[in-house]
Amino acid sequence: MRPYEQRFPWNLDWNLLRTFMVVVEQRGISRAADFLGLKQPTISAALKRLEDTTGHQLIVRKPNEFKVTRAGQLLYGECSSIFGAVSQLPSLMEQTGSEIRGHISIMTASHVVSEHFDEALSRFSERHPKVSFAFTVAESEEVVSRINQNRASFGLCLLHKKPAGLKADILYREYFGLFCGPRHRLFAKDPIVLSDLEGERIVSFQTETEGGALEPVTRLKLRTGMATTWSGVSSNLLELRRMIVANVGIGGLPLHVARRDVGLGLLRQLPPYDDLPMVDIFLLTNPRRKASEAETALMGEFTAMMAKVPLEERTYK
Repeated sequence: MRPYEQRFPWNLDWNLLRTFMVVVEQRGISRAADFLGLKQPTISAALKRLEDTTGHQLIVRKPNEFKVTRAGQLLYGECSSIFGAVSQLPSLMEQTGSEIRGHISIMTASHVVSEHFDEALSRFSERHPKVSFAFTVAESEEVVSRINQNRASFGLCLLHKKPAGLKADILYREYFGLFCGPRHRLFAKDPIVLSDLEGERIVSFQTETEGGALEPVTRLKLRTGMATTWSGVSSNLLELRRMIVANVGIGGLPLHVARRDVGLGLLRQLPPYDDLPMVDIFLLTNPRRKASEAETALMGEFTAMMAKVPLEERTYK
């Protein structure tokens, strides 16, 4: 190592890394100050000190512009990994005694519904009542990012392609169909034919873009001749459901998730009814994470469930 590199970890104020991470995630100095309960000049001075220490500009600060430089993006990734490792320390140090203790954090896409996952979670909770949980709902892209940064124990999400360096197991599979709400003109029509959907307004998940995890749902809509521009968009399944029920547009939902609302008369499935898109929901873990005893035990529960229950039974039709 060069002399500068040898001195760097001793000269660096590690608190500056945490502050910088918050500035990036809050996308602004004023928001970071509110988040940390500090004054803006304090955050600005901390950022300046970090840039002086690293010898790189990390953030472009101009009126009405916030941009993280390439050096800043690289540093943010490392800051997140450091934060993830430090956040594990309480759970790792609780690995004493005969009873498993600790805390497990799970990042999940909205409305992941799997009876097999819930049963495994229930069995684990009964066996290890001293373990606590935190579930955080986020977009699938954010789930991947947090698992990659080692800032969560497990991730549940959709993937367009498996991310390098992470372990992705298929938790379950679901089929998507098209649905309208009770205010839609087709809700009480019988029968409904495919041509009835031509030109109808649509609502979409944000990942229904080309190359996105739900691109097959877009192709399903194209088969019907519906509008190609959306009237509403969301990354949250419950909010997409709200727009469908409110007649903002027709949207795609997992069949097994929509089943209850269909029974309650809040949704109606529309054609086509065959060749529906199948989407995989993944259980995501980071092999580089130093798993706590609780995390190892829960992963063992999930692994045993997936080995015992074939994927065909975990495919919700």
